[in-house]
Amino acid sequence: MSTELPSIAFLGAGSMARAIISGLLQPEVSVAGGIRATNRSAEKAAELDALDGVTATATETDADANRAAVRGAALVVVAVKPAMVPDLLREIADALNPGTVVVSVAAGVTIATFESLLPASVSVIRSMPNTPAVVGRAVTGVAAGTRSSDEDLALAVSLFETVGEVLVVPEEQIDALSTISGSGPAYVFYLIEQLTAAAVDKGFTIEQARTLVEGTFRGASELLASSDVDPTELRRRVTSPKGTTERAVAVLEGAGLKETFDEATDAALARARELAAG
Repeated sequence: MSTELPSIAFLGAGSMARAIISGLLQPEVSVAGGIRATNRSAEKAAELDALDGVTATATETDADANRAAVRGAALVVVAVKPAMVPDLLREIADALNPGTVVVSVAAGVTIATFESLLPASVSVIRSMPNTPAVVGRAVTGVAAGTRSSDEDLALAVSLFETVGEVLVVPEEQIDALSTISGSGPAYVFYLIEQLTAAAVDKGFTIEQARTLVEGTFRGASELLASSDVDPTELRRRVTSPKGTTERAVAVLEGAGLKETFDEATDAALARARELAAG
């Protein structure tokens, strides 16, 4: 399925912005007028500029880089560090065309902050992608602003669908979403670390342990993705009555994993609110 998007400017070219740009450079995606990007360092800008379909400039060598990038762009993706957002918005505000859709990937910065610093003629969409965007397997939450239309939201959804799946939620759910999908890859990597350590304790070499554990996680994920049943049923199929897996799962249940995940995600949510409050 082909995707057609209007001209896009990326302000900030960190790993998330570069991941999304990679998605936009796929053969089935066309961006009218091409992709513009800005970055602080000339070195990173040069790397991006070398990509076919991308024009990148560095703010350290061109003070007008951000304003030049957003002029005429239909979509502007703000991908700088959260603390840098207010100054950046003040800088570009009067260079944005009326009707521009500004998409934030800055964690913790509210739509209200964006809308207060940008002209009323510009709409805002807040997003929370996660790091599997780098391999086209992101889960991204998007929330509409008070001035955005259904078409504006659809444009943002199309943008993030180039790097994975998209969930539309109200803004008040974005922080909660970040504790699941945003932080979620770290939880999976942590489980892989611990199971790998358990395998080493059972006498396997680190190389063997990694093959066993990483192959199992990859295989289980792909099995789930290609299956028409839920994880509970797939778990049941592995868990023979009175067998070894049943005994292991009983230990995990006794450790209160559900309560632990509740506590962990609640802690992440509390921290997100602290950060948002400054």
